[in-house]
Amino acid sequence: MDLTLLYRGPLSSCDYDCPYCPFAKRRDSTELLRADRAALERFTAWARAQTRDRLSILFTPWGEGLVRSWYRRAMVELSHEPHIERVAIQTNLSCRTGWLAEADLNTLALWCTYHPDQTPYQRFIDRTGELTAAGVRFSVGIVGLPEHLEQARRLRADLPEHVYLWVNAAEGHTYSDEQAEPWTELDPLFPFSRHPHDSAGRACRTGSSVVSVDGDGTVRRCHFVRDPLGNLYDGSFRDALRPRPCPMAVCDCHIGYVHLETLPLYDVFAGGVLERIPTAGARRGLPLYALSSPMVDSESNEPSARL
Repeated sequence: MDLTLLYRGPLSSCDYDCPYCPFAKRRDSTELLRADRAALERFTAWARAQTRDRLSILFTPWGEGLVRSWYRRAMVELSHEPHIERVAIQTNLSCRTGWLAEADLNTLALWCTYHPDQTPYQRFIDRTGELTAAGVRFSVGIVGLPEHLEQARRLRADLPEHVYLWVNAAEGHTYSDEQAEPWTELDPLFPFSRHPHDSAGRACRTGSSVVSVDGDGTVRRCHFVRDPLGNLYDGSFRDALRPRPCPMAVCDCHIGYVHLETLPLYDVFAGGVLERIPTAGARRGLPLYALSSPMVDSESNEPSARL
């Protein structure tokens, strides 16, 4: 079985204080950190034992995982398992990078976010340089707030050409065509993030080949649909895996809508869905007829050529 798992344990603390994040500068109790470590170690052991499956794993913690030794260790251990095709994590890249020397970099990848108000620019760009020198596969992104535009331009100029710079539409923020234009110049795929995608009743890979997993092993189709499919550790989730339409009205988060079958994003991000790395053609903004599937406009449901 080919299965993608989005894992999110109890961890909800972060070393940053981003005003748009509810987990900013939050501290977890010692008891919660112990519970998170135990949950992650249990999940890692389960994943390493599933040698009859082909697994891809993305860690999506509410807080920052890589400042915790158990997340770094899990990434390294999982990267060496031959049945695990990819292990990736969302990170602010605040931790040191030396631990990556122990990992199999053919499997491990990082989804990095730059928060301009939280870390000196040079420190962040130096970390990305360390990743490049080590041969780590990674993407870099930023939230598309007006006050971040010049920093985003600076990032694009300083990052190697092959490193994809993605832009997330700011939550609750709308963009006129004029406002969206500079973001689209930086990230040709920004139109996918600009508007929420109509999803109700539409085919989605979640619940079939993609699932989310909580710290206690509860399996759901995705982070945004709370109905459980079963439990990871007793195997009850497996009988519930099947194609099913999305029950939500809209999907506005990349880790959700990337799996919609009405969007061409599995072609756009072929080989890099979990770490958010598109194909070379998509990074250059090639027109969508160069891809194998049409983009569907979330408002009109008509093919769009906004790339």
